Amino acid sequence: MLLFPQKYNNSLLNRVITFICFTIAVLILLFSFFAEITFWQEFESRFNFIAVDYLIYTYEVVNNINESYPLPLLITAMLIMASLVFLFFYKRQYFTYNFTGSTSFLQRCTVFFGLLFISITYAFFIDNSLAEKSENRYQNELSKSGIYSFFSAYKNNEINYEHFYKLIDNQEAFNIVRNDLHESNSHFLSKDFSISRKIEGADSYEKPNVIMITLESFSADFMKIFGSNQNLTPILDSLANRSILFTNMYATGTRTVRGMEALSLAVPPTPGNSIVRRKENNNLTTVGSIFSQKGYDTSFLYGGDGYFDNMNKYFGNNGYTIVDRKRNSFVEEDYQSPRIPIDEKNITFENAWGVCDENLYDQVIKQADQKFAVGKPFYDFVMNTSNHRPYTYPDGKINIPSGSGREGAVKYTDYAIGQFFKKIKNKPWYKNTIVVIVADHCASSAGKNDIDVQKYHIPAMVINVNNKEPFRIDKMCSQIDLYPTLFSLLGWTYNSNLYGKNVLSDTYTPRIYVSTYQKLGYMEGNKLVILGPQQKTETYLYDKVTNKQNPEILSEQYVKKAIANYQTAYYLFKNNGLKQRSIK
Repeated sequence: MLLFPQKYNNSLLNRVITFICFTIAVLILLFSFFAEITFWQEFESRFNFIAVDYLIYTYEVVNNINESYPLPLLITAMLIMASLVFLFFYKRQYFTYNFTGSTSFLQRCTVFFGLLFISITYAFFIDNSLAEKSENRYQNELSKSGIYSFFSAYKNNEINYEHFYKLIDNQEAFNIVRNDLHESNSHFLSKDFSISRKIEGADSYEKPNVIMITLESFSADFMKIFGSNQNLTPILDSLANRSILFTNMYATGTRTVRGMEALSLAVPPTPGNSIVRRKENNNLTTVGSIFSQKGYDTSFLYGGDGYFDNMNKYFGNNGYTIVDRKRNSFVEEDYQSPRIPIDEKNITFENAWGVCDENLYDQVIKQADQKFAVGKPFYDFVMNTSNHRPYTYPDGKINIPSGSGREGAVKYTDYAIGQFFKKIKNKPWYKNTIVVIVADHCASSAGKNDIDVQKYHIPAMVINVNNKEPFRIDKMCSQIDLYPTLFSLLGWTYNSNLYGKNVLSDTYTPRIYVSTYQKLGYMEGNKLVILGPQQKTETYLYDKVTNKQNPEILSEQYVKKAIANYQTAYYLFKNNGLKQRSIK
């Protein structure tokens, strides 16, 4: 209304717009009012990231609500109430005042900019946590506003583990985790609530370049070596037979940023969104920081614009040089590392997500050539995008038309990796370069509110390790174990703040972490614990053959072990225990 001409105040157009917008606003207020009551009854809290979650898992949530509540009756009741409010305003002639009133432009500016100033102040300077002044959680929650809490939860991307999940004493939790992480070649660097420790390696060690290619949405069952009969991945299947192959590795989550978290921080997932998207995620003890301490140049290379999902800010504030497809020149990002845009002239194909894999890998090769020329060892975290809807890729590369579906995208992903290896095999730096290929998460797994263990099984292989014949690692393990195992193969001594473990160790106990936004799973062997909001704990025996989770009572000590891993991971992140300065 700031710019709306006064002479049209009483026009049909203004009346229609006003009536519609007013009714919609009333419906939103009524809906949020009743939704907040229902939400409180279930979670004893104002809206939090679980409410945000409900917008993400639309299918599950809508069906759950439809089965739990008489939706037609409730919607009808809200429409009737909105109509009554509308009639009340209409009868009291509030609309008439609006349509016949005359307010000067200066007056409207005063109101508009006054409201804008208040909105900006709250959005950027009034943190929802300011309401948490009491030791009583209910008092803290009651002092908040529901809608404000909803947007605060979206902005902060997390669920408060200590409020909503089952807890044990912190000292007991850290004792359990430290005992689990202790190995004969390691010792802890402090006695407080910490997992910082020094890992002792071999007397002699290797120092190769490392390129990790992270495959978007790539399930293990796409590959022939894991049982597929579609012949979509002949290159990857061939590489698997010439690599150190993890046959039983599981992703920690269902989104790319969760895979990035696992592969860069080696920590269990915590409720809400990945640490990649959260506040205070700078200067962490990442895998990249371990490479940096060894004198490596570390880079994050992405085919799209790394502004998406906060990737550039996360990697850029943790020591990685950024190489990506810079598209939005108007967005100013705040991070410490340099950013190198992929040159327009080197792009032959791109879609909404970014450049094709071949163009991305050409950039990886270009960066490797430059670093080798100045004698700098390098570690690259490469994230591709081709295996993502709309599944488009350059024409004429494979025998499946571009855009026809996931199968074509998988086959093109495989083809591009083959082209990459053809180009690097004669490079002077390749002999001393390890290539790691691993998936970020499985396909068709995002949007699931329940944990389906087989939907976390991913391929992972380590190629071209000096003096190591190809072999298979069949032990069940997690994404977070990839780099501790690689560092062991290289014989490295290093300081670790990682939850990941060396899978090749005789003392390694096979276990995995799997999660959705809300639910957190921990499994050793076939014993599965799932932690959820409202301090819920579910225990099962998992049958891998049938992919069924059969309810079973598990020991209290085992449940405590599951709780301890997630509780301590949350504690360390919230209390800066994952920061580099925590390692001495």
